[in-house]
Amino acid sequence: MAAYLFSKNVQCNDCYKCLHECMVKAIAIRDREATILEDRCVLCGHCTRVCPQNAKVVVSEIDRIKVLLHSGKKVIASVAPSFVSSFGISNFSVLKLALARLGFADAEETAVGAEAVTRKYRELLESGTYDNFITSACPAACQLIQKYYPKALKYLAKVDSPMIAHAKMLREQTPGAKVVFIGPCIAKKKEAAESGLVSGVLTFPELQEMFDEQGIVLSDIMDVQLEPEKTHANFSKNYPVSRGIINSFVQRPQGYAYLAIDGINRCIRALDNIEHLDHVFLEMNVCKDGCIGGPCIIKKDGGTIRSACEVWNYVDEEKRKYPVQADAGKTRVILDAEYPRLRTMGRPASNREIEEVLHRIGKYKPEDERNCGSCGYSTCREKAWAVINGYADIDVCLPYMRQRAETMSYEIIHNSPEGIVVLNNDLRILEINNKALELLGIESTDFKGCMAADFFDPAHFTHALKQGASVFETEMYIPNTDKYVHLTISKIPDQHVLFGIMKDVTGIVNYNQQLDAVRQNTIRTADEVITKQMRVAQEIASLLGETTAETKVALVNLKKILEDDKKEKEE
Repeated sequence: MAAYLFSKNVQCNDCYKCLHECMVKAIAIRDREATILEDRCVLCGHCTRVCPQNAKVVVSEIDRIKVLLHSGKKVIASVAPSFVSSFGISNFSVLKLALARLGFADAEETAVGAEAVTRKYRELLESGTYDNFITSACPAACQLIQKYYPKALKYLAKVDSPMIAHAKMLREQTPGAKVVFIGPCIAKKKEAAESGLVSGVLTFPELQEMFDEQGIVLSDIMDVQLEPEKTHANFSKNYPVSRGIINSFVQRPQGYAYLAIDGINRCIRALDNIEHLDHVFLEMNVCKDGCIGGPCIIKKDGGTIRSACEVWNYVDEEKRKYPVQADAGKTRVILDAEYPRLRTMGRPASNREIEEVLHRIGKYKPEDERNCGSCGYSTCREKAWAVINGYADIDVCLPYMRQRAETMSYEIIHNSPEGIVVLNNDLRILEINNKALELLGIESTDFKGCMAADFFDPAHFTHALKQGASVFETEMYIPNTDKYVHLTISKIPDQHVLFGIMKDVTGIVNYNQQLDAVRQNTIRTADEVITKQMRVAQEIASLLGETTAETKVALVNLKKILEDDKKEKEE
């Protein structure tokens, strides 16, 4: 299947907003990047509008259309009536002149085909063969039914869309001509490619890009009348707005309640309840507010309200200028269409498979299934189904990831061989691990949120808070336990937290103290030896001679060495 919409993973920012917003879950999250599942996608284009990073891109056909326009073949443009709102002009002749400058041999409004479609709808409604009737003008709505609501296929009108109907009419009028559709819809690209009747589709932004390349400014083109005088008003120019198809009937067939359903979420709700409806005519459009709310409109100030007003004014002008004709839309072209069931690749999952996935993320009981929707799926079981089909990473579950992070943090902190104390900037205790409780001599278990001063002297933490450096190190004596610790305090400004690590150095301090005592004792012994030697030396000086002086020098040197060693240790 050709791609008409794709994700730029280099721009994907791991936010999953497209998955949250996609009503048919046609987005796969793999390795924290979003990918469009073509077989599940109905090409509503909603993801292109909600993606904050503009990572969802419509495949452009500009280059292919340019080749077609320079091929020497006669190329006719079929232009959706929503051009009125996107380009801000109400005279189709202006757009026709602009298209001629691009190389189009001719151009006509798709509303001509829409008029024939409305006539066909009326014939089917009057035949009484439909218990409920769903319009087939929106290709995305048709795909939604074909892929996800096969029970509603019997209600879907077996009639071509206005684009296909118009293409058939143009090709009959001008044999050998190539037809290019121009409009605000992505789904039309797929419909055109599969029809074999439409050679390409340009969205309104793509057409504007071609105008810009050629320096064509619509407002500079003289407002002239190029089209032949019409014989009647075409009510089907209403198609782009909500209730546009309903209002395209000059006279509505009796026996049906006429409702317009726009927006894919509302379409889904209607299809969920279609079996409970009786003789309801559903004008269905997946774009909110109709085609004027399509994904490839050219946005203007005033939004869809202003766009709807512009289309209504356009149609009203048509009604004022031309007579109403009840039997409008006659054509020799056959507009019958088939909409077969379309199957997606995703397979159903057994209850056992789903539970195995749920168990892997710590969900063993029904109450563990929070169905919070943070993963993008409505329920935990839907998420498990996506994991089984390879559409989602198993660990993308906010409660699970939070629980796992908290568990890991708890294990790291409480099983650390070093004492850990966490205080906020008010010097209230946020966390103390078991080793710190032991070092500080704290026996109470109800310490969280209490002032640190109630349990130990936080003077070093106060000093660290006032100091500019992010890391503060010092030695600390704890009277309660007669312990010595090396204290490292880190400030975490964004969290307003002081993180203290206590390393027990009591053994080292005690060893050094013992070593100092040995040194002192050795020095005292050396002094005593020197004194005794001097006394003995005086008594037997005559016998020892120069030996006495040498002994004194040696003993004094020994004393000096011991004293110097003590000073170095103290420094």
